[in-house]
Amino acid sequence: MEILDGKKVANEIKAEIAAEVDLMKARGEKVPHLAAILVGTDGASLTYVGSKVRSCQRIGFESTLVQMPNTTSEIELLKKIEELNENDDIDGFIVQLPLPPQIDEQKVLLAVNPDKDVDGFHPMNFGKMALDMSTFIPATPFGILELLDRYKVDTQGKHTVVIGRSHIVGRPMSILMGRKGFPGNSTVTLTHSRTKNISQITTQADIIISALGVPGFLKAEMVKDDVVIIDVGITRVPDETRERGYYITGDVDFENVSKKASYITPVPGGVGPMTIAMLLKNTLLARERHRARS
Repeated sequence: MEILDGKKVANEIKAEIAAEVDLMKARGEKVPHLAAILVGTDGASLTYVGSKVRSCQRIGFESTLVQMPNTTSEIELLKKIEELNENDDIDGFIVQLPLPPQIDEQKVLLAVNPDKDVDGFHPMNFGKMALDMSTFIPATPFGILELLDRYKVDTQGKHTVVIGRSHIVGRPMSILMGRKGFPGNSTVTLTHSRTKNISQITTQADIIISALGVPGFLKAEMVKDDVVIIDVGITRVPDETRERGYYITGDVDFENVSKKASYITPVPGGVGPMTIAMLLKNTLLARERHRARS
């Protein structure tokens, strides 16, 4: 069994991007600039956005954090998005989800300029991804592909089972794993909360990508020997015996499933760090595109 070490690979990617930024500076070029809009004070969102800002500083990107109160109206948020769309200094930006209930997430995602949509959530970018065209791939699926690529995990002709059908992970992964090329060329089954006899399907899988958000859902008896496990789930489970008052776990019963797996991602330290690294990579791609057009 080999651990797919997302933390290690993410640091390698950040070092590669930092080297590119150093070259840009040496040529007197503008370095990439990533902005993030954060509405409200959701704890997990604050942590995640803070991590993005620190990563930008570490690799030499410019970054802007736009914080807006929980009471922000949809009109106010759309106006701020329009400002960032029109600001030539900013190469890419994200609107941190989830948003407060008074704001329509779909309307917000549609308002972001597709050329600056480094999250890869705009329907235009999603459509291009589905058609195998050059575009921004959502950061978490992009990170999973990069992990499979760098560890040279064979995906061709394999049966990949994706658990979860969210627009952020499950659905894009089902498309990407079935595409021509590497990683890809696998036969994909997309499962979700309405799937019957899910363990019958998972026991046939060569690769399982779980993005369900249910702690310990995937048990050892649900997988076959030498399976490849990508655990995207990340849940805070309350635990008074721990110093923090909680622990973080994934969708997979790691202790028991890892005994049968050929490759497995840990939680934390697997897919999570890759998401931020690939967001930075998308921002670098956005900068290169803007430079090519100007």
